[in-house]
Amino acid sequence: MSTLFISLAEFLEKVESTRKRLEIVSITADFLMHLEPEEVEPAVSMVLGRAFPKWSQKTLEVNWKTLSGVLRRVVGVDLSVFREAFSSTGDIGDAVKAVFKKNYMKKQSVLLEKKLTINEVKRLLQVIAETGGSGSRGKKERLITALLNQASPIEAKYLVKIFLGEMRTGLSEGLMEQALAKALEAPLTLVQKATMAKGDIGEVAGIAKTKGKEGLREINFQVFRPVRLMLAQTAKTASDALADHGGKTAFEYKYDGARIQIHKWKDEIRIFSRRLKDVTKSLPEVVEATKDNFEADEGIMEGEIIAINENGQPIPFQHLMRRFKRIHEVRDMAKKIPVRLYLFDILLLNGENLIGLPYLDRRKILTENAGKILLTEQLITDKKEQAEKFLVEAIEKGHEGVMAKKLDSVYTPGTRGKRWFKIKPVLEPLDLVITAAEYGYGRRHGWLSDYSLAARDPSTGEFFNVGKTFKGLTDAEMIEMTQRLKELTLREEHNLVVVLPKVVVEVLYNEIQKSRKYKCGMALRFARISRIRDDKSAEEADTIDKVREIYEKQFAKKGKYKAN
Repeated sequence: MSTLFISLAEFLEKVESTRKRLEIVSITADFLMHLEPEEVEPAVSMVLGRAFPKWSQKTLEVNWKTLSGVLRRVVGVDLSVFREAFSSTGDIGDAVKAVFKKNYMKKQSVLLEKKLTINEVKRLLQVIAETGGSGSRGKKERLITALLNQASPIEAKYLVKIFLGEMRTGLSEGLMEQALAKALEAPLTLVQKATMAKGDIGEVAGIAKTKGKEGLREINFQVFRPVRLMLAQTAKTASDALADHGGKTAFEYKYDGARIQIHKWKDEIRIFSRRLKDVTKSLPEVVEATKDNFEADEGIMEGEIIAINENGQPIPFQHLMRRFKRIHEVRDMAKKIPVRLYLFDILLLNGENLIGLPYLDRRKILTENAGKILLTEQLITDKKEQAEKFLVEAIEKGHEGVMAKKLDSVYTPGTRGKRWFKIKPVLEPLDLVITAAEYGYGRRHGWLSDYSLAARDPSTGEFFNVGKTFKGLTDAEMIEMTQRLKELTLREEHNLVVVLPKVVVEVLYNEIQKSRKYKCGMALRFARISRIRDDKSAEEADTIDKVREIYEKQFAKKGKYKAN
């Protein structure tokens, strides 16, 4: 029997009102056990705020501007009503639910005729994603209208959240893994290992529903299914990294580039970005280099690409991002902005999963199979002086800093730990999300050019503003940013435009100071944007905990000021 979509929505309401993590895990485990096998994967994806599995290249291509127009027509009210509801609730989903409630009785006879199911929502989302070509926007709007016309207020709330990728209920992927382990009565490590290999907890849950624990044990990496990346913590100095790694470690240049994952099966090559999106068409020279040099039939490798000038020197990250956006006339752009590839890890070779091997063994295998492709510059040492000299050399050559990798470290997809450190010789930049912007004056009149910057609370998904800036972007970048933010607009208040938290920027600052202006109690001093992080999603932005940690570290050698 098909599960109604309202069951999923009611489950999410329970989760949203629950603060105890163990209770969330228990509620989620019970929800999973009552789903039909074919419903598990789409349900888990939707619950986590995704229309499709994490590895899928499908996108809905529906922005808030389009969605708000549909909502206005479905409910029959002016957009100002939504803005007023959003102002009072602070959540776009709750605002939609409140407005739908006022008009629910008008639609109730229609709702009784046909109930939405999880599978029907999945089907409609797929149709919307596959709608393209001439007149596609109108077709998408009609499909969304049909979907929302069948929705009750609570269903509309979560449909909108799925469309916008703005779930924020407190149910993280980590808690979903715990819930699946509880439902299966299986070790959490088994679920985590399967998720690392598959790259998507929804698909893992679907396999678990049909094949149980044995099915999870059979899961391995699959070429052309991108693997979640292993992440690094920050170390202040090379000495700190050496101490944490037992006195000896491998240092590598940290390039000011974009991390990529290269998949090969015989003559077919695909390249995935940090966000696991297929960028193969944008990087033909990387495809050619892999074909010419990597002789094994099957492999998954990791590397970094940097943009270079005519002298082979690295140029700023923003130029590299132009390559990622280009899918037409790529060859011309490749001549204007050439890239250089450096490999640094290998995860799969001819069917053999390598992530459980020590870092040094993986590096050796990579060296043996990379051909003439460059590997990241490396120094293995237990000498502090050598490590510091290596860091200085990296900076002098135009790179960001260095990575420090524990010699026996295994590769742990999707996790951040002390096995890998990144070391930069400046006050650590923060990746923050733009939550609002103001129109500028004079030359900047008509441009959204003064940006509110926020850090993420990982437990609730809420974004806390920590500063503002109008510095750092070029005129061309501000014009492009204005267009992007207009499409994400939630409401306008005089000169201020409040937007969905989607755009990530790297921010430099002089220090973090105490502030009564912001809810979090902290503010960045002299903030300026150093680059736009199109390679990162809002979920990958730095957390408010990290901002607080940096704030506290500032007082290691000086006292805090306490007001009388």
